[in-house]
Amino acid sequence: MQLFYNSSISEQTVDFTFDKEESKHIVKVLRKKDGDILFVTNGLGFLFTTKIVLAIESKCTVAIVSFEKSNRLSFHLHLAVAPTKMNDRFEWFLEKATEIGVSEITPIICEHSERKFIKNERFEKIIVAAMKQSNQYYLPKLNEPIIFKDFLKQEFSGQLFIAHCEDTDKTLLKEVLRPKSDVTILIGPEGDFSVKEIQMALDTKFIPVSLGHTRLRTETAAIVACHSVVYSNET
Repeated sequence: MQLFYNSSISEQTVDFTFDKEESKHIVKVLRKKDGDILFVTNGLGFLFTTKIVLAIESKCTVAIVSFEKSNRLSFHLHLAVAPTKMNDRFEWFLEKATEIGVSEITPIICEHSERKFIKNERFEKIIVAAMKQSNQYYLPKLNEPIIFKDFLKQEFSGQLFIAHCEDTDKTLLKEVLRPKSDVTILIGPEGDFSVKEIQMALDTKFIPVSLGHTRLRTETAAIVACHSVVYSNET
């Protein structure tokens, strides 16, 4: 099934028109025509079955035929990850984490971060594309970048973990995960969290965990953490 995305539609929508870029893709590239069926999600769990009523490159309009809503996962996975120095590596993480099943992502700016300024517009497009490619109906929430110490001032629920590389007592993440529980995991930059940041997280009730016996890149660590949580809820 090929999935399309439109954030503005709801159960009350009767028909809608794709923007110019998506319309051109549907009509010129995919060669869709009047009467063809398109499947669309709004990223809020709904799958809409639609029929094309006007197939022109600048304005592809569809009518809603039916819709259904899928249940949310039994857990909420929030990954707070320091942006990598190279944008393409962070973009790879966003794509793969979305495909695997992350719920929420927050870029955190840490003391050792090599990239302290990012723009979320391109990141949003990558997440949307990954959601469509993997046929998911819930769009992960991408938050604005935030300073690490400010992130820790928020209210948290569920299990809280920090994955760092300091040689201290840590438990393997897979051994402490509880299925059907909300999870927040902190992943640091290439230079790892500072000792001060680690202590701040511990003071905020985050539990130190290991993701394995090898030293992982930031984006790899985030993917390993993401997969561990999702897998623990599928067995």
